Amino acid sequence: MYEDIKAEIESLWQDLDQVHPGNKEAVQAVKEVIDLLDKGHIKVADVNEDATKIEVNNWVKEAILLWFRVNEIAVSEIGPFEYRDKLPLKSNYEQAGVRVVPMASARYGAFIDKNVVLMPSYVNIGAHVGSETMVDTWATVGSCAQIGKRVHLSGGVGIGGVLEPPNAKPVVIGDEAFVGSRAMIVEGAVVGKGSVIGPGVILGPSIPVIDADTGMEVSRGVVPPWSVAVTASRKREFTGGIFYLPCVLIIKRLVEGERHSKTQLETLLRDEGITLG
Repeated sequence: MYEDIKAEIESLWQDLDQVHPGNKEAVQAVKEVIDLLDKGHIKVADVNEDATKIEVNNWVKEAILLWFRVNEIAVSEIGPFEYRDKLPLKSNYEQAGVRVVPMASARYGAFIDKNVVLMPSYVNIGAHVGSETMVDTWATVGSCAQIGKRVHLSGGVGIGGVLEPPNAKPVVIGDEAFVGSRAMIVEGAVVGKGSVIGPGVILGPSIPVIDADTGMEVSRGVVPPWSVAVTASRKREFTGGIFYLPCVLIIKRLVEGERHSKTQLETLLRDEGITLG
């Protein structure tokens, strides 16, 4: 559907010397892709329902990187605040049906779907935030992250950006997931649909995800759908001594489709000596 513009971006990527603010054709081609991203017509990655298949659209990421090259630093003033950046901020929230609390901001080129709530938070370019999702206070949605529908990103959550290299997989958070306060999901890690991530969890591609019932490692950097996962550590012996390395522990499997309330989650986690945050 977008083969022509894809071919144009790939051509520009192969000859970066022609990509600069003075090349109006290059600027227009790159802006066309960013416009498509901003409206949600294309994504950095196509993800199936259970996030087991993630197909990165390299040319879209290339366009984002080129967007930095064709824009010059400009100063803008919004109320009492001054900004100096290469990329403009997102706007037209009323038309999009998005609630934006003061001090929240998103870069143009991030798609934010209808009925999303942005508390004072930040959404970077290339991110895709699904409908009815809550991005809570001081949460950050990094570049190209794919956030599903009806997700709750609690206060201080860090969703890592993955922009380079262009073929690197982004962070994916499945529909109806809950991510607890100050959790960090980074470097292409995946949280499956309907899963609950406890506060303070660090999930990246090298972090083991372990089933508490069996003690078996089920993945690296991927929490399966409909799981409740918390931060943990496991003992490892090295030449210099015994150390405890971080891991993520699945303490419960939810019934598929089960809607989790905060009260129920707090009870479950409190039984394990954990607060939801």
